[in-house]
Amino acid sequence: MQRRTLIKLLTIGGAGIGGAGAIGVGGRSFAAAIASENHAEWGYVGAKDSTHWGDLSAEYQACKVGQQQSPVNLQKAIKAEPSPLQIAYHDIPLRVLNNGHTIQINAAPGNQITLNGSVYELTQFHFHHPSEHHLVSKTYPMELHLVHKDSTGALAVLGIFLQAGRENDVLKPIWAAMPSKKQPEKVVTGAKVSIARLLPKGREAYEYFGSLTTPPCSEIVNWVVFHDPIEVSQSQIDQFKQIFSLNARPIQPLSHRFILDAQS
Repeated sequence: MQRRTLIKLLTIGGAGIGGAGAIGVGGRSFAAAIASENHAEWGYVGAKDSTHWGDLSAEYQACKVGQQQSPVNLQKAIKAEPSPLQIAYHDIPLRVLNNGHTIQINAAPGNQITLNGSVYELTQFHFHHPSEHHLVSKTYPMELHLVHKDSTGALAVLGIFLQAGRENDVLKPIWAAMPSKKQPEKVVTGAKVSIARLLPKGREAYEYFGSLTTPPCSEIVNWVVFHDPIEVSQSQIDQFKQIFSLNARPIQPLSHRFILDAQS
């Protein structure tokens, strides 16, 4: 049985509540798209934290009633053949913004992944502190999400854990330029980001079907979370933490879903 068919059999439901219309366009942030005019503001603490998202707007109903929400605790996974995951990244100009919920880097066209025969274009990547996904109940200091969209509006997100260790040279120009306050995109002249160097050496990963981890929590995401973390220095973690002391949604119930462990 092909792996793609197996995922469909193990995951009940399709695009879920919210639909592709809530995704946003181009390199625009999903968080920025829903925080614009006529959309309810949300946050991670206080009266607008994740426990209240579903009550803030009818558009955020999936955050409250969805059955395929993210993030999840990655455990009790089913062993599977490796995904036919192909990654074609090249260096991009540094286009960075603080959307009030995270630091985001918008991607230039031409960076793609192919997952189970579908081609997804990289739109942006961003960071969470602490990690949103847990690995057998373990958390990491941070998590990186590389967000891709295909021609139908479906998403594929590559999740990478960040652990304390050596300074990450790829992140240095981002960290030097990242705004401490909410601010529109700025292009850093002469700065490039080597996206491929942000990937872990090992390509073993957990896969499951889920949702955006921010409002509107649309259930349209094919998640691929790598086993191996990458390293960042403690000072890099601390610098991000000074801007976002908490920007991670709590773990959501797995419900009827299964997690695949794609090992080589």
